[in-house]
Amino acid sequence: MNKKVSIIIRTKNEEKWITSCLTGVFNQTFSDFEVIIVDNNSTDKTLEKVKQFDVKIVNIDEYLPGKALNIGIRASTGEYIVCLSGHCIPVNNEWLEKLIQDLSDNNVAGVYGRQEPLSFSSSFDKRDLLITFGLDKIVQKKDTFFHNANSALRRSIWNEIPFDDRITNIEDRLWAQEVIRRGHTIIYEPEARVYHYHGIHQGMDPSRCDRIIQILEKHDVINYNNFIDPNKLNIVCLIPVKGDVTYLGDHPLLEYTIKRASQSKYIKTIVVTSDNPQVLEVAENLGADICLERPQELSLGYIELQDIFKFSLTKLENKGIIPDLIIYLSIMHPFRPKNLIDIAIENLIRGGYDTVIPVMKEYRSSWIEENGQMKMIDEGFIPSQFKKPIHIGISGLVSVSYPFTVWEGERLGHNVGMLEIDDFIFALDVGRQSGSHLANLIIKDWWAENQ
Repeated sequence: MNKKVSIIIRTKNEEKWITSCLTGVFNQTFSDFEVIIVDNNSTDKTLEKVKQFDVKIVNIDEYLPGKALNIGIRASTGEYIVCLSGHCIPVNNEWLEKLIQDLSDNNVAGVYGRQEPLSFSSSFDKRDLLITFGLDKIVQKKDTFFHNANSALRRSIWNEIPFDDRITNIEDRLWAQEVIRRGHTIIYEPEARVYHYHGIHQGMDPSRCDRIIQILEKHDVINYNNFIDPNKLNIVCLIPVKGDVTYLGDHPLLEYTIKRASQSKYIKTIVVTSDNPQVLEVAENLGADICLERPQELSLGYIELQDIFKFSLTKLENKGIIPDLIIYLSIMHPFRPKNLIDIAIENLIRGGYDTVIPVMKEYRSSWIEENGQMKMIDEGFIPSQFKKPIHIGISGLVSVSYPFTVWEGERLGHNVGMLEIDDFIFALDVGRQSGSHLANLIIKDWWAENQ
């Protein structure tokens, strides 16, 4: 196999997926390829992340699926063309090799590969993908099904039969219909596998769909739980500090948080931001990778963390650092379990959440004040075993989020995952007087036992 391949990836606001997509692409056993990104005016960080890879970018203002592909193909040079969705992720490093291997047969016009759902895909999408994309290779001489989320074709065929520039959907199937009408063959190759979040049909009866999925998951050997390797993501830890250098026990309070961040196997960069140069000097000595001095006005009492995160992300982008995930750690929570950060990262990826934060369940009666009146927010005075708990968030212990939640003004996003902790010491806040007193009594022994 010595044919050059051009991989055409259509994108619009694919910030959440594009790093994993391109990381998978550039990790293939077959390496003679170029990547053409056809971007439809993305407004998030898609293009910033794309530019971290060796790709060619083509911008379009009007999106029609066939037209976008034709534009990308015209900008490419390969004899074989691969179409890949910006939110599809190659399952392994043999995806490209398996996808193009049958194109050496001149009678084969195109090949499309298997699409597998993710653990957090909806039941409708799981059902559709698992039923549609089976495990047996198929040679299609009459069947015109074809899917450009994960497909390959020969340029010589495209020169004769380009994709329809005018239609809004199913450009792939209309193309397949024409090539088969002209006597060519299409192949479905199940070994060319990608993960794909979206399904290909509209869901109907939810209860019936759930039953089908349960049967498929019970009897099929399918692993879609760890589709993204956190080691391949650019994960940045943000540690904001306000005021003077403070101590807990015999060490700077900041030390406990930097030490835990440095023990993470996934965090690539530790960033400390502070309004105090002395804090930044301590942070640098403790091993922080980047120290950012922020304006005093970002330390005023009414300033939200969101504003500090925006400041930090802007500074990082100016340095060419585009995070895939951000970790927030507060120095006020020094009793952080050793593996908690990595567990939170894995939970976010496995669950498909926008953010993951630790929570503690509270069964005691609780009230909030509304208009001068106290309002009970739990179920009242009933035995705790019959009560629905209130979940108390401890975001400063560790919060894992996508950067888009910051830029969209939503601190946690819309889909929040909760990581339950059951030891009150983890939630101890040394910013409170009672917490500080207890922390000074136990910090030395606790850290000695929890290295």
